[in-house]
Amino acid sequence: MDSRVSELFGGCCRPAGGGAGGALRGRGGTAPGGGGGGSKAKKKNGRSRGGKANNPPYLPPEAEDGNIEYKLKLVNPSQYRFEHLVTQMKWRLQEGRGEAVYQIGVEDNGLLVGLSEEEMRASLKTLRRMAEKVGADITVLREREVDYDSDVPRKITEVLVRKVPDNQQFLDLRVAVLGNVDSGKSTLLGVLTQGELDNGRGRARLNLFRHLHEIQSGRTSSISFEILGFNSKGEVVNYSDSRTAEEICESSSKMITFIDLAGHHKYLKTTIFGLTSYCPDFAMLVVSANTGIAGTTREHLGLAMALKVPFFIVISKVDLCSKATVERTVKQLERILKQPGCNKLPLLVNSDDDAVTAAQQFAQSPNITPIFTLSSVSGENLDLLKVFLNILPPLTNSKEQEELMQQLTEFQVDEIYTVPEVGTVVGGTLSSGICREGENLVVGPTDDGKFLRLKVCSIQRNRSACRVLRAGQAATLALGPFDRSLLRKGMVMVSPEMNPTICSVFEAEIVLLFHATTFRKGFQVTVHVGNVRQTAVVEKIHGKDKLRTGEKAVVCFRFIKHPEYLKIGAKLLFREGVTKGIGHVTDLQAITTKENGLEESLGPGQLSF
Repeated sequence: MDSRVSELFGGCCRPAGGGAGGALRGRGGTAPGGGGGGSKAKKKNGRSRGGKANNPPYLPPEAEDGNIEYKLKLVNPSQYRFEHLVTQMKWRLQEGRGEAVYQIGVEDNGLLVGLSEEEMRASLKTLRRMAEKVGADITVLREREVDYDSDVPRKITEVLVRKVPDNQQFLDLRVAVLGNVDSGKSTLLGVLTQGELDNGRGRARLNLFRHLHEIQSGRTSSISFEILGFNSKGEVVNYSDSRTAEEICESSSKMITFIDLAGHHKYLKTTIFGLTSYCPDFAMLVVSANTGIAGTTREHLGLAMALKVPFFIVISKVDLCSKATVERTVKQLERILKQPGCNKLPLLVNSDDDAVTAAQQFAQSPNITPIFTLSSVSGENLDLLKVFLNILPPLTNSKEQEELMQQLTEFQVDEIYTVPEVGTVVGGTLSSGICREGENLVVGPTDDGKFLRLKVCSIQRNRSACRVLRAGQAATLALGPFDRSLLRKGMVMVSPEMNPTICSVFEAEIVLLFHATTFRKGFQVTVHVGNVRQTAVVEKIHGKDKLRTGEKAVVCFRFIKHPEYLKIGAKLLFREGVTKGIGHVTDLQAITTKENGLEESLGPGQLSF
């Protein structure tokens, strides 16, 4: 895939590739009728089962892992059976980090049998009792009729079970917002998080801007964060009821943190930093219905694909356009998504049922790309996006989360502030381990390659106090009187036991996505690796004298300012003008503490490591 992403950065659009759009049904990224056991479902007693075109006869067989549970019926279980069902629900909730999906009327092998009205009512009553027992709430996502060998109408019901959060550990998903300048990104976020529609002149976005020049120009130039919560019943929790950020966090079981990135080309460096450093789970590409794919839209799409961030698309400003114009923009997007450089399957969302399907398919299949058409002024189809965000599951399961938490602490420094009466504060993401209030860490590397000791005085997550930070969570850490001038973006705070390795010279296997001439030794580029952003010079191209667009090679880079903390396997993106490339780190020429002549001579609280 990497070599074909170049089309999105510098190449021209190719004719549409294969694959069909339209709504999918079922799970696991399969088309209608496909997936586990589909061929078995065709006949039973010589008759067809599940004959409706958009209701597949089978879902993929139930998996032991994951947060999806199939249940044929839950009518009046015995006490022993009820306790077993409750234990099973606890497991599914743990797998989904507080969320589980129950399919009622489905056998374990995925056969859609369905239940009568009376059986379904009794089953939902039992499910509600089970949820109460574990402190969770249930929300019926959708009901569907199935064809079965019976004169009585039979239905299957899909139910979301969400647990009330314990110890502030609500489910938190990060969504990066991409798109061309003036496509309506900040306005859409303002409408979602403030709960009020826009007036057509950008009033909804004013609360999101951080600088005076942003308000005056109407253009985002910095990275800002906005939160949207959902409670255990799936209801939206935002600022519409004059809530503070702390109240939104306290009332929410699930939190969506939007990372609002700049759309203008001159702020591309900031946008790339937001995508590489803040580790978003998903990306939302906003496209204006009246202008279509213009400006940096194609480049932002290429960035999301190069960094392998799953993305969905929102076509905004449909109130300004005729239906034909909106359809033209949709077809234009579908054509680009289907081309060989993307190889995506578009899924146009027109109903609540489509939104539920899109959320489930999107998280399970990397090829599905949901497309929403909405207006921030009229509010058209805005609820469909909210349904989608409410159901969207996390990409990592509980097992992966626990493995990350068992590693040593590593916190990426993305932002640095000075707060009156608090002192120096750093913002970023905990990539591994657990960070507690009062913990002693080391931060670096400094310009001369040292690591300095510090203490975490307090932690805030989503603007509310938090005592423990777990791997994968973003937060701000107060460092008290620590000298801010010793810190910079791109540093890491790690456990002293880690003995971190740093380097000025490293090798990476790269694909040159676009370059006007030839890429040679001595060429300087801006390298992005996670939260690291620094100019590097090409020291050597292994096996070749030069590179041209689309070619692969192992390249040796050297940072020109100061050493950085890198890890083998980390994704790398570099750019300089129109030159762009991606790859991953393959080797480090580590600088040891002895080579660098570190001395513990900086005084209390700032000892070099």
